[in-house]
Amino acid sequence: MSARDRIDVDPPYDYPPYKSTALRAPKQGLIRVAPHPLEKAGPVFPKSFVKDSEADLTTWGKSAPLGEKMILVGRVTDEDGTPVRNSLVELWQCNSSGRYAHPVDQHDAPLDPNFLGQGKVLTGDDGEYRFVTIKPGAYPWRNHPWAWRPAHIHLSLFGNAYSQRLITQMFFPGDPLLPIDPVFNSVSDEAARQRMVSTLDLEHGIEEVALGYRFDIVLRGPKSTPTGI
Repeated sequence: MSARDRIDVDPPYDYPPYKSTALRAPKQGLIRVAPHPLEKAGPVFPKSFVKDSEADLTTWGKSAPLGEKMILVGRVTDEDGTPVRNSLVELWQCNSSGRYAHPVDQHDAPLDPNFLGQGKVLTGDDGEYRFVTIKPGAYPWRNHPWAWRPAHIHLSLFGNAYSQRLITQMFFPGDPLLPIDPVFNSVSDEAARQRMVSTLDLEHGIEEVALGYRFDIVLRGPKSTPTGI
């Protein structure tokens, strides 16, 4: 059993306060599948897979999107601090009004024709990544009475195979909705929950243009970032 298994870093598959987990939680025991030899060779995504422009979500439309511009930076490392290089990091989020550019989202909030809400980047030699985006808004989600999701950004990380994918959510410091959000609180360990909260990073912002936020991602060990949310 790994150090990650011995503590409550990741949320349970079925967490009753987060109602939709009842529909997608596995009903039988998980099966460990041996990796294919090709999965051990290295990253499956070549550098040509990602364009530099895909890391800037504010240049997709004909003009700048509405909302507060922000810079998101971070490093992807293992439990010993070793950088995870050339790893594909995908980002998706709602717009500043709290609505996703997706047909399933019928929330009564305006769409932004200049904001698609998705991007991707490959980590650099030091495991670093950087996105330019806008701060997402909160939105209602009908999970329980007066249910509103706090502002958050979804992040997906791939290993050296398509099947090796981890998904997490990044939240913002000081958000008053965090204590009552079932998704955030599905992680039972307080220290682990706080590792899903970004920190203000003025140095990586842009003067008079955008605030900077830092969200480092640790993939293994007792200080790993919760995934599966």
